[in-house]
Order: sequence, then structure tokens, then C-alpha cells
Amino acid sequence: MRTYLITGGAGFIGSNFILYMLNKYNDIKIINVDALTYAGNLENLKEIEKNSNYGFVKADICDNEKIEEIFKNNDIDYVINFAAESHVDRSIKNPEIFAKTNILGTVVLLDIAKKYWQDGEGFIEGKKYLQVSTDEVYGSLGDDGFFHEYTPLDPHSPYSASKASADMIVKSYIDTYKFPANITRCSNNYGPYQFPEKLIPLVINNCLEGRDLPVYGDGKNIRDWLYVEDHAKAIDMVINKGRLGQIYNIGGHNEKQNIEIVNIIIDTLNQILDENDVRKKYISDKLIKYVKDRKGHDRRYAIDPSKIKDEIGWYPETCFEEGIKRTIKWYLENEEWLKNITNGEYLNYYSEMYE
Repeated sequence: MRTYLITGGAGFIGSNFILYMLNKYNDIKIINVDALTYAGNLENLKEIEKNSNYGFVKADICDNEKIEEIFKNNDIDYVINFAAESHVDRSIKNPEIFAKTNILGTVVLLDIAKKYWQDGEGFIEGKKYLQVSTDEVYGSLGDDGFFHEYTPLDPHSPYSASKASADMIVKSYIDTYKFPANITRCSNNYGPYQFPEKLIPLVINNCLEGRDLPVYGDGKNIRDWLYVEDHAKAIDMVINKGRLGQIYNIGGHNEKQNIEIVNIIIDTLNQILDENDVRKKYISDKLIKYVKDRKGHDRRYAIDPSKIKDEIGWYPETCFEEGIKRTIKWYLENEEWLKNITNGEYLNYYSEMYE
């Protein structure tokens, strides 16, 4: 039975990946390590918490002792590092915590994996570390062109700089120690369980609450959007088929301006909500409020995922029109989850379930 150590598995992408994997495989073991900071929510994993192939450990990836204890007590085959401070605005206000978690935490994971994955002849065959990174490490594009795996790194925020630094640390272990690893860089994810400080769940929640929809600058910043389940599938395929030492870009072929996203959500909510739902009366573009632009706000991201398609056979299966409908329907069907997130009640779940 293969054993996966998933860090940051209570977060948005990590929890979706765990659900995807345990729904797909019945012969794997998953150990979820999460510090349960504000964006880590164990409610995301309610449906599998009693699965005998799943276990949770509350730990910070910077904690050498706890991470080593996990390796000592388990034969870890794969490490997939989702754990990261990930919100650009928070990084602008408090860069230090991003440097600590995203860079030093990565070093801890690499060092301990290196220690336990070697025998007298080198690294044990079949072990692999995967660093989950972001397209933000590449900086900003002009009106055309795409990010490729060979595009020079040019991060513009403390968040993206910390992720780029972690990528370079991983690459240095690959080059120096022949450490078995891959790096993936994805475009903006969306889907179920996303913390409502990010654009799509923020707009959905504010629409339902009748609150302003804040849009940075002129709203014409462009992002490439990737449905989170497609991302989970890509990571699974890189773990199993990716060439050691390689970087793979994971993009959704869904470029949209931020203001387009906001208007699509407004229109889709009005289509989906029942005619008698009183909230339909105030869900309109009148809620849009342009606010001062974010510092260092990158203008456009767009990823070329040709390499992962050509080498591994992955491609994004979910068009944005379908993905956004699924996402909005999920939030409407899980308004209790959204309510718990926005009022802080989700923080009590760990205490109730695990203490």
C-alpha cells in the first residue's frame, strides 16, 4: 500500500486532492498534515474522516520533530506539499510568515525526506516529492504570450517571491543531491471548499449577502482559471508519470478578466436561484464597487500546459462555464459550510472532533 504524506491537506486544493484520491483508489494510505491556520478547515474532509486509509496530524511543516516522527513511524512513498500561506494581500501586510512557512517549511520537508529515502546506494526507487507551486512565480504577461516551464521567474509580491524561493530550493536539491522531485505550477484554482477571501467565493458570498463586490483597479486583470478537480487529476498523473526533476505547468485554458468573472457569477446566480428567492432582488451589477488597486498587481497570467499534455496526457477537462455552475451550485447547497467559514465557527471543528 502506497503512503502519501499530504501537507496542507485541510486547505482548499489539498482537501480536494485528498477527496479525489480516496475516491479513486482504495489501496493507498493518506496522512494529512495541517497546522490548521485560518484557511485550514477539517470540515472539508468530513466524508472521509472515518476512512481507515486516512489519518490526520495537526502539525506545522516547520516543526522538525513532528515531521520526522511521521517519517519514522510510516514508510512514506510520496510527499505532496500543498502547505503554504497563499493570499497575496496577507503577504503584503505580513511577509515574514510567508517566508517562514513557504520557504523554511519546504526545507524541513526536503531534509527529512532526504534522510529517510536513502539507502547505501542512493535514493530508494519509487519515492517522490512534489512541490505544488503557482504561475505567479513567473510575474506578469503582456497582452499576448504564455508562461512556459522555461519562462524566467519574476515574482512581484512577497507571496509569489516566497513560492519562487521554495521552487528554487527544491530545484537545488534535485541538482545537488539527485533528489526525486517534481514541481508543478498551476493557474488560479476555483471550486468547492475555497476560503471566501479569494475572488470567486468572495463574490458568491457577497452576492448572497447583498454586500458590495470589491473589484481592484479597473477590473481588467486577467487570470487563467483551473477547476480544482482537474488540478487534482494533474497532480496524481505527475506523481505517477512525471519525469523526475521536471517542472510541469498546469493551466485551464480559461483566461478571464476579473470583472468578467464577477458579472458571470451575478448572471449565473440569477439563473440558478429559485424565482421566489428574495436574494434575486439585489443580485446585480449595482453591487460592484471598484477599489484602489492592489500593490504590485500583476496584469495578466496565462499558462501553456503543452508539456504536461504531451508527456503525461493530462488536459483540463472542465470548461469555465461548466465549472463555475458546479461551483456556485456547491456553495448554494453548502450554505452552512459558508456560514461557518465566514463567522469563524469552522475553527471549533478540530476541537470537537480531535481533542
